[in-house]
Amino acid sequence: MYLKSIEVQGFKSFANKIVFEFHQGITGIVGPNGSGKSNVADAVRWVLGEQSVKQLRGSSMQDVIFAGTENRKPLSYAYVAITLDNSDHKLAIDYEEVTVARRLYRSGESEYLINGSPCRLKEVSELFYDTGIGKEGYSIIGQGQIDRILSGKPEERRELFDEAAGIVKFKKRKATAQKKLENERDNLVRVNDILSELERQVEPLQLQSEKAKTYLKKKNELKDYDVNMFLMETERIASEQREVEEKFKIAEEQLKESTDAREKIRQEYDRLGESITEMDEKINAIRENISNTSVMKEKLESQIQILAEQIHTAEMTDEHLQSRLDAIAREQKEKEEAKASYEKEKYSGDEQLAQVRKRQEEAAQTLAEIQKQIASCNEGMEQGQKELFALLNRRADIQAKQQRSDTMVEQINIRKAELGKRLLDRKTQETDLDSVLADCKKDLEEVSAHIRKLSEQEKELSAKEKEWRTKAKENDCALEEKQNEFHRQQSRLESLKNIAERYDGYGNSIRKVMEQKEHNPGLLGVVSDLIQVDKKYEIAIETALGGNIQNIVTEDEATAKKMIAFLKQNRFGRATFLPLTSVSARKNPKNEAALKEPGVIGIASQLVKCEQKYEEVAAYLLGRVLVADSIDHAIALAKKNHYSLHIVTLEGEYLSPGGSMTGGAFKNSSNLLARRREVEELETKTNRLLQEIAQIKNRREDLLTAIELNEEDLEQVKETLQKEFIRQNTAKINVDRAMQQKNESEEVFSSLMKERQQMDRQVEEIRADQTGIKEELEHSRQQETEIQHANEAFQKMLEEQKELENKAESELSGIQLEEANIRQKVEFAQTNVERINGDLEKFETEKTGLLENAKNFKEDVEKKQHDIAEIQKTILASSDSHGELEQKLRESVEQKEQMSAEYRGFFQKQEEISERCNELDKEVFRLNNQREKLNESAEQQTNYLWEEYELTPHAAAELRNSEYEDLLALKKLIAAVKDEIRKLGTVNVNAIEEYKEVSERYTFLKGQHDDLVEAEQTLLGIIEDLDSGMRKQFMEKFAEIQKEFNASFKHLFGGGHGALELVEDEDILECGIRIIAQPPGKKLQNMMQMSGGEKALTAIALLFAIQALKPSPFCLLDEIEAALDDSNVSRFASYLNKLTKNTQFIVITHRRGTMTAADRLYGITMQEKGVSTLVSVDLIEHDLN
Repeated sequence: MYLKSIEVQGFKSFANKIVFEFHQGITGIVGPNGSGKSNVADAVRWVLGEQSVKQLRGSSMQDVIFAGTENRKPLSYAYVAITLDNSDHKLAIDYEEVTVARRLYRSGESEYLINGSPCRLKEVSELFYDTGIGKEGYSIIGQGQIDRILSGKPEERRELFDEAAGIVKFKKRKATAQKKLENERDNLVRVNDILSELERQVEPLQLQSEKAKTYLKKKNELKDYDVNMFLMETERIASEQREVEEKFKIAEEQLKESTDAREKIRQEYDRLGESITEMDEKINAIRENISNTSVMKEKLESQIQILAEQIHTAEMTDEHLQSRLDAIAREQKEKEEAKASYEKEKYSGDEQLAQVRKRQEEAAQTLAEIQKQIASCNEGMEQGQKELFALLNRRADIQAKQQRSDTMVEQINIRKAELGKRLLDRKTQETDLDSVLADCKKDLEEVSAHIRKLSEQEKELSAKEKEWRTKAKENDCALEEKQNEFHRQQSRLESLKNIAERYDGYGNSIRKVMEQKEHNPGLLGVVSDLIQVDKKYEIAIETALGGNIQNIVTEDEATAKKMIAFLKQNRFGRATFLPLTSVSARKNPKNEAALKEPGVIGIASQLVKCEQKYEEVAAYLLGRVLVADSIDHAIALAKKNHYSLHIVTLEGEYLSPGGSMTGGAFKNSSNLLARRREVEELETKTNRLLQEIAQIKNRREDLLTAIELNEEDLEQVKETLQKEFIRQNTAKINVDRAMQQKNESEEVFSSLMKERQQMDRQVEEIRADQTGIKEELEHSRQQETEIQHANEAFQKMLEEQKELENKAESELSGIQLEEANIRQKVEFAQTNVERINGDLEKFETEKTGLLENAKNFKEDVEKKQHDIAEIQKTILASSDSHGELEQKLRESVEQKEQMSAEYRGFFQKQEEISERCNELDKEVFRLNNQREKLNESAEQQTNYLWEEYELTPHAAAELRNSEYEDLLALKKLIAAVKDEIRKLGTVNVNAIEEYKEVSERYTFLKGQHDDLVEAEQTLLGIIEDLDSGMRKQFMEKFAEIQKEFNASFKHLFGGGHGALELVEDEDILECGIRIIAQPPGKKLQNMMQMSGGEKALTAIALLFAIQALKPSPFCLLDEIEAALDDSNVSRFASYLNKLTKNTQFIVITHRRGTMTAADRLYGITMQEKGVSTLVSVDLIEHDLN
């Protein structure tokens, strides 16, 4: 496999489309500085997935897009494609030729393509695993990477060796496994939390579920009992209804018959009443005739008496005229007396007659009133009967209407039952549709929720990506700043170390002596190297030391003597030596006293730090010098001690004994004492910067990994989101379909409900009518009772009035007879008075007549006798007529009594028949009430069945159990079951479903928990296997790299020794790698002490060792030999040719030796400012010649 071509368009300075064709061997890319050579390397890095803007030498990713020139507009995108020959199928893809491309737009959109098919960065990275190609590999090497290989920490070189050892993919797998393990553990924690919560819920829900199951079981038993009791009650009610209906029909027929009979009796009763009235009138007429006959008889008898007396008188006239006259006188007197008596009797009779007539009038009036009352009673009874008959007729109409209402209600109930069944079926269907709709909605909500979650996750991931990229950019900026700071400080540190190593600033003799330090262990060092001073005391101490700061400390006098001889022999000058064996401090007693003076900081020897063996040297040089804070305090102290003290100030003024003063400005800001402190500070600072850079790099790698993983997650979320959108559309269609079906069902259900409501309204109207009918019936019954009571009262009053009438009639008859008698007496007395008057007149006349008509008296007597005879005949005839009238009166009274008895019998019959009608009416009413109650009971049973169980009688009939026959026993069972249900207390019926859901969820999560535990163990096993395999493979490959590195090092350096070491006390898979180099003729030394060329050559040796051990298909080197001299470039080119057997090299260079080794050269120039172009090979070759 090798790189066939690179196609670049719009990338950095390559505005035009340029195609680089490559062959196996070495291809050189040359050109002036700034022509865009390194952009080729950047293009390859970029297409292989480089995400670091700093690595691409830009500030943002859009910087890789051609930005335009004065004559050209900016392009909208950058495109790079590399084509590799894959005929050996080293890449795990079924293509002979593989083209990897990347395109980036200014809008921020980007895409990767493998053979024209869009893909993800992860797929590009995985394609080149363990090939050495990639952003982490060693196929693209620039000068910056050379520096990082050598200057970086041992840990930072790890990636290069992992790639070379072929364990990168295993580390990726391990990282993936660890991420999965972390996720699994997080999931396990969540599952454990949920399981703990569910475990707290399961037991109470289980108890509630069992209680609810028991409740439902009892409810089912109760339903079974209730339904069978309903059916038995229905059968009983139906039987009673049939029985009551039969009785009602019989009672109704009997009532009709009794009503007809009562009507006939009433008609006969009325007729008989009229006959009695006629008979009363007849009796009254007979009684009047009898009374008139008696009066006439008395008058005739009185006339006979008068005529008899007249005859007697006439007979006596002749014989006894005188005596007659006397007798007449006497008779006149008697008549006068009789007349007085008759007048008195008449007066008394008139009074009695007036009283009797008054009584008669009162009796007649009483009788009239009684007869009026009787007529009123008869009229009231007749009116009551008429009202009663009208009431009964009205009741019959009402009952017929009620029967029709019952029939209508029954028909409506039948229709309602059928409608209820249809509603129940529709409700069941609607419930199913609701369930389907709920499921569809639940699916839609779940999908929508998942989409929302995914969208939020996408937003979060996009935000995270933006955040990660911002952080990466900030991290790169921080890294660049830290690296620049590090390089500045490192350069300063190296300069200071070089100065210190060369002893710059010291005398020539001092430098020459110190160069002999390795060969003379008695040379301990210069004074400035052996003491340490706080920064604030540096100027004061260096001033106090003066030239002594360059004194050389030796172990003994012999060493000092030897070095003095060395200086003399070589004429290197003079130096002062301080042997530890001979130097001793001299103290000044005044110094101790002066320490208490104002402004005195201390004795100079006490303000420095050194090893214990050098304390005497420090005391010797500084023990007599006082350090003051200012020159004023120093002068005051000197004056006080008569200028006998050595005093130095913090600013460097020096007061010597005798009064001399030294001071002023220093020529430079550095001093020998500060040099060592600055080196230490710089070492600390560079170490800290290295740590910070390492942290930033780790952070960068973490950010890049996070970005890559975020991209993977984002891509996965997008794919999942697309699938979820499809699921959402499907769920929406299902919801719409279910909603349409539900709406159709609801419309049908609504129409059925409207029909049912209409029936309910009809039933309510009928019920209202029935209520009105019941009220009318009740009112009718009340009216009937009132009428009956009124009739009874009228009847009772009539009987009383009849008795009073009879009494009044008898009394009136008696009064009439008495009045007739009195009247007859009065008339008789009047007649007698008149007669007596007449008689008196007659007596007078008689006296005269006797005298005048004595002779005619005889004829008159005969005539009177004849008149008496005639009157007697009339009296006899009147007596016969009176007897006949009496007979007729008796017969009429008897006939009236018979009629009255018959009338009373009819009344009794009427009362009996009315009572029977009332009883029959009550029976009909009772039976009708019973029928209504039975109907109401049946309806209540039906309503209870529907309300409690939503069962129609037809549906309930299907649940009939023939085992239940005893209604009483069934009621006991129902009572027992209800008692058991009551004892259960509050029941959560939903607990069954909740327990089922929680239990299923608990079981599912328990399974998930076990799976997670198993997955955790499996992942731990995988990680352990990966670690074991990686350790083994890494150690084997590392040993080979060590061997190859030593060989390549010797080849490139022409000798020497190169070695690699693992950092101890660290995991072998994470530990850093030290590079140890010993160029020929030199001792093993720190890499930092090597020259730039040596460093570059060492790094190249390491890269070549890796390439030799595990060749990458191609390797792009960007001016890595720039720091080499010509001889080393030749070695570099020679070794490069050696590696071309397995690796294709593309070398960006401007070194002639490298160009000479190239098989093919490409020239890049900027004929147009800011635009890189490709020039011909011939031109380059001519220029080279």
